[in-house]
Amino acid sequence: MAPPLSYRPKPGEIPTSPGVYRFRDETSRVLYVGKAKNLRARLSNYFAPLHTLHERTRRMVTTASSVEWTVVGSDIEALQLEYTWIKEFDPPFNVKFRDDKTYPYMAITLADEAPRVLVTRNPRIKGARYFGPYPKIWAVHDTIDLMIKAFPIRTCSDSSYKRAMQSGKPCFPGQIGRCGGPCSGKVTLEEHRAMVDDFVSFMAGHDRRFVTDATRKMKDAAARQDYENAARYRDRLQALEAVLEKSAVVLKDSVDADLFGVVHDELSAAVQQFIVRGGRIRGVRSWTVDKELDLSTGELVDSILQRAYDGSATDVPREVLVPELPEDADELETWLAGIRGKGRVRLKTAQRGEKAALMQTANLNAKNALQLYTMRRTADFVARSQALTDIQEAIGMEQAPLRIECFDVSHLSGTNIVASMVVFEDGLARKDQYRRFSIASSTDDTDSIYQVLSRRLAYLTTPETVDPESDPTADGIVADDVKRKKFAYPPQLLIVDGGQPQVQAAQRALQESGRTDIQLVGMAKRLEEIWLPDNDYPVILPRNSEALFLLQRVRDEAHRFAITYQRTKRKRDITSVLTEIPGLGPARVKALLVHFGSVAAMREATPEAIAAVKGVGPALAQTIADTLRDRQRANSR
Repeated sequence: MAPPLSYRPKPGEIPTSPGVYRFRDETSRVLYVGKAKNLRARLSNYFAPLHTLHERTRRMVTTASSVEWTVVGSDIEALQLEYTWIKEFDPPFNVKFRDDKTYPYMAITLADEAPRVLVTRNPRIKGARYFGPYPKIWAVHDTIDLMIKAFPIRTCSDSSYKRAMQSGKPCFPGQIGRCGGPCSGKVTLEEHRAMVDDFVSFMAGHDRRFVTDATRKMKDAAARQDYENAARYRDRLQALEAVLEKSAVVLKDSVDADLFGVVHDELSAAVQQFIVRGGRIRGVRSWTVDKELDLSTGELVDSILQRAYDGSATDVPREVLVPELPEDADELETWLAGIRGKGRVRLKTAQRGEKAALMQTANLNAKNALQLYTMRRTADFVARSQALTDIQEAIGMEQAPLRIECFDVSHLSGTNIVASMVVFEDGLARKDQYRRFSIASSTDDTDSIYQVLSRRLAYLTTPETVDPESDPTADGIVADDVKRKKFAYPPQLLIVDGGQPQVQAAQRALQESGRTDIQLVGMAKRLEEIWLPDNDYPVILPRNSEALFLLQRVRDEAHRFAITYQRTKRKRDITSVLTEIPGLGPARVKALLVHFGSVAAMREATPEAIAAVKGVGPALAQTIADTLRDRQRANSR
């Protein structure tokens, strides 16, 4: 590992032109590829004092031993070169995509003499028109089966088509009426091409014209008592309507757009792409992303768009909707317009209306996908075993931490202070052993951590049966613990949510308890860094490691459990304060909270403002104001 300043170029050596830069390690492996409108300004950020850098950036800079750059003529060329090099070198510090799916598409081979429709995962069939991608292959087959009833174009293979052309006998789809029969001369190539054009036009979004036409022809045939043709048009109409029902109408008929929902945490991101053509969702894609460096939503969008239109069969629409515009939005628009080949592409965020509502749906799907990705990694036994082993090695434990306990403190502006303890055994949550703590008074978070751990560690020396009347952790809530031994097993690893101050407070509680067999760490959420007692620098785990994923899961679960308890307790306290006032029933309590939003706002209100709430008179309003202020004075003593 080379000292970062040993390879730092002089500022005057770096051009101010747009370009692409690469960080390499001692073996010349490319660690990171980035682009910049001004290379000098961008690279100077990496060579700032180390303590000012994000931990992940600091690790990349200190791992690298050289940096090089290539000047290009424009920002567009920089975007294209960055994309090419990321594909070529697969740098470990760039965004990693976990899209192991090859999505199925519906393709129409327009370059053929007699075009056919097929299901394919190959996005590069020359001259083909693609629709999709579809989430499942059966969804493509179902759509084709319905479409063939309305537009009987060729579905047979090229070899079957050639045999039929030589013999003059229709292929099997032609024999059963699922193809017009260009191979056997039932229809001419021009008539078949016209059906193909209608097929493509309908799938592209010009829907209602074909439905109206089929309806009119069906009625005309029925009026002429041509019932055979009337039945044929009826079947065609039913097939068209069935296809339309499968494609939800979400926007105006003229809207062609791709929407990208993006949800991410410190380690991963999930992407949901809705492909809207003619106002209908024609395809859906989803994938997950592993983040190595700390990236904003805009930076993620930049990488995601490059991935989404990477030689994909999906055509680029006129409009691309994203949750946040990247810095180089103008360059991305030009790049996308070049791929589209006709007209401008607009990169936008959805602010209001139908598009914003659809974006919310895409984000909800992305959130669910990220949760599912998290759950599957948690349920993977091999991954859990590897995570525990990696934790053991990273923080220098003698054995893997089979039992992990994590503590978190939650409060609202210093009131209603509570804490949580969650337990993970063999990498899985043991919810039956979770505990909640109420803290009567505390000076700050470090004092709260000290109090909670002192109470928890005391049970390791003198375990006893729970007594809800005297147990400070039961708080009258955990009634099912009466006959259970509490805190029966000591953890191998104890985690507190926070950095050095919280770790020092926890270390003081451990020392006073006399426990030397418990490893203590703190986990700071902002940078996902692991702090050990008496260490000046944190332990940095690889961004995509199973160890960091497990520790994050444990910490987030402790935070969730603490904040849930704090909200429950606050709600109970608010309700108890108001219901103690004579004349206030549930309906009036609800009306007051809806009007003011909180008891704190109600406490600051005048009796006249309280009396403005429906159902509250002047006398009751005065009583409410006096009671709330008396309660505040009593609590402040």
